[in-house]
Amino acid sequence: MAPPVIDADLDQGLTAAQVAERVASGAVNVAPDQRSRSLTDIIRANTLTSFNLVIAALWALMIFARAPFQDTLFGVVIVVNSAIGIIQDYRAKRTLERLNLVGEARPLVRRDGEDVELRPTELVRDDLVVLRTGDQVVVDGDVLKSLGLEIDESLLTGEADPVDKVVGDAAMSGSFVVAGSGVMRATSVGLESYATRLTSEARKFTTTKSELMISIMRFVRVMTVVIVPVGILLFVSQIRASDNWQTALTGTVAGVVTMIPEGLVLLTSVAMAVAVVRLGARRALVQEMPAVETLARVDVICVDKTGTLTEPGMHVNDVVILDEAAPVDAVLGAIGAAESAPNPTVMAVAQAYPAPGWDVLDSIAFSSARKWSAVQFEEHGWWLIGAPEILLDPTDDVRRQASALAGLGARVLVLACPADTGNTPTTDGAGSVLAVALVVIDQRLRSDAPDTVAYFLDQGVTVKVISGDNPLTVGAIARQAGIPGGDEPFDANELPEDRDALADLLESRGVFGRVTPAQKRAMVGALQSRGHVVAMTGDGVNDVLALKDADLGIAMGSGAGATRAVAQLVLLDDQFSVMPSVVAEGRRVLGNIERVSDLFLTKSFYSLVLAVMTGIATLPFPFLPRHLTLVTALTIGTPGFLLALMPNTQRFVPGFFRRVLSFTIPAGAVIAGLSFASYHLALTHGAGVNEARVSATLTLFVCSWSVLVLVARPLDRIRWLIVGSMAVGFLLALSINGLANFFAITITSTEYGVIGVAFGIAGALLLVVVHHLANRWRAISEPKSSSQAVEIGS
Repeated sequence: MAPPVIDADLDQGLTAAQVAERVASGAVNVAPDQRSRSLTDIIRANTLTSFNLVIAALWALMIFARAPFQDTLFGVVIVVNSAIGIIQDYRAKRTLERLNLVGEARPLVRRDGEDVELRPTELVRDDLVVLRTGDQVVVDGDVLKSLGLEIDESLLTGEADPVDKVVGDAAMSGSFVVAGSGVMRATSVGLESYATRLTSEARKFTTTKSELMISIMRFVRVMTVVIVPVGILLFVSQIRASDNWQTALTGTVAGVVTMIPEGLVLLTSVAMAVAVVRLGARRALVQEMPAVETLARVDVICVDKTGTLTEPGMHVNDVVILDEAAPVDAVLGAIGAAESAPNPTVMAVAQAYPAPGWDVLDSIAFSSARKWSAVQFEEHGWWLIGAPEILLDPTDDVRRQASALAGLGARVLVLACPADTGNTPTTDGAGSVLAVALVVIDQRLRSDAPDTVAYFLDQGVTVKVISGDNPLTVGAIARQAGIPGGDEPFDANELPEDRDALADLLESRGVFGRVTPAQKRAMVGALQSRGHVVAMTGDGVNDVLALKDADLGIAMGSGAGATRAVAQLVLLDDQFSVMPSVVAEGRRVLGNIERVSDLFLTKSFYSLVLAVMTGIATLPFPFLPRHLTLVTALTIGTPGFLLALMPNTQRFVPGFFRRVLSFTIPAGAVIAGLSFASYHLALTHGAGVNEARVSATLTLFVCSWSVLVLVARPLDRIRWLIVGSMAVGFLLALSINGLANFFAITITSTEYGVIGVAFGIAGALLLVVVHHLANRWRAISEPKSSSQAVEIGS
């Protein structure tokens, strides 16, 4: 490798005056923030929705028909839903913005002769950017200096192998430094940069795209279409039953307005926004909203040993001298000083041994693929340091000695020199070497790692260790952490290339060492091919490809900018122990949304069936809009919002919509049938329409409240308080004259009240049976296994 070329102005960089000149001309690395929405966007997204527009249209029709104020209260749903959504989205936006300032890449820029870390948006054209191992390249530029510089451009080009960069080569924004160091001059910034153009659409803020949200929106669209023919049928029947278009319109609106689960989409968005805020309080940055759902579905988590299971710091514990004539201390000090951007291992060596002041002639930077580095010193020749199993022959006694030390949980490196003076190491290989010392580096297991691992195992989540370290070292750490498979670590040099064979191996083994970046990526894909939802943690550049391919990429805040950029979740304080609460948050959101979906969709189905039955029977609709407003507020809207924020540890699995429909369709039919029967029986016993509507309202409330009780189970003290307060609220509305008159639920005859309650109790008993049968069907159609939902608690 040729000596690095250094331009005369590389030590200076731009002056303050030059920076100001470029800022004034607009040559700044500023592009529209596509990860965060403006307040206007948030307001628009929470108000201009399809169901808001439908409800607004119905509200306008009621006002046009001069309906009583009480019958237009359903329109308040628009205001309340939109207000809650706007507030929660704005809170989430502010939280994300604050946390992103902490977690974003900080390029090192040379100005006025000093190296300073700046925000990416502070860079200007012609800035000198110092490139270090692990840095993300945030602007396009030309390489002016290279010390073994290797850049991973896989996220831009799809090419997995790192690219050697020499002076004059281009460096593209969105790539990552995986080895060596260098200096580049920024040539394209802001909207001119390659990554900004490439990702202008891909990184734009989007509402949550997930199975959950897709299923809900599909249902909303179907119900919006169904409303048209059902509304026409109902309006025609109401005209025939009343001969008054205003009365007919009131009955029609009452029938169709509750068919739309208007609060469910909002509640899902709000619950996820609340999750983002809560996770932010735990110093976990959610960079993509769908990660909240993925958190709940993860059943395999792949962890790296270094920085995840072990403490981030390292220190040299021992050096085993193999050649007494070799200047081991001086060589180690010189190697430690030669790296401008040392990895944690080299940093530990540099801290333990002072630099002797040797001049560097050439170097080969460490990379995860090679697993060794080399430096040529003036008058002292080439020296190599790296993995013994890579640099030494398998029959070498020194390699066996290193394996024994690694089996105790230490990281072991071999210090070596070329076997003969004519042997020069290159990036293609080290050649034959002579070992002169073994460097034993301690890594301490995090004190909270065993408890964290135990949590995942208790929750049915499989933990696999995938590390680039010696398998014996990885196995020792895994055993200390309580991870199954630590007694039998697998050497990745023997991994099969066939995906099916690899997947079979991953099902039976849990601890892997000497895994290359490409193998990490292949292992994630193999697990996914068997239906697993995979989370991957990492902090180094070697983890980037696997993090990107995993269903959930989790990066450490102090890790390389590469990992933070591609991960959906960033643990800003590097605390692996926060993961149980992170996973629990995802499960809480998704598990509770599935629960409350039973409430909202049951309402949609009983509204649909009631509208059709009334249309066919040509009777006045059994309810006024105010009746449905009261019942839905007390059995769906208010308790649904509260239940969505309750603890829930059940892992979310695919099939959400099918599971919900297995209960809501028959439950809706039962409620509609009994409410209509109560209404019809009261009419046949001489009740007027208003009295019969009160009877139907009583039946509807008792049935809907029983669904609430079933959905809220298991009923602890807080859930009892929620469901109980809803019942008390309805009783107060019945017993307080002012409220009873306002909602038109005054009971004028005990007989009609008894009819309503009796049908309600009958419905409640039937709904218990329906709920039981639905659960039996779910259990039969979705047998539990290690990769499926296991409810640990609620």
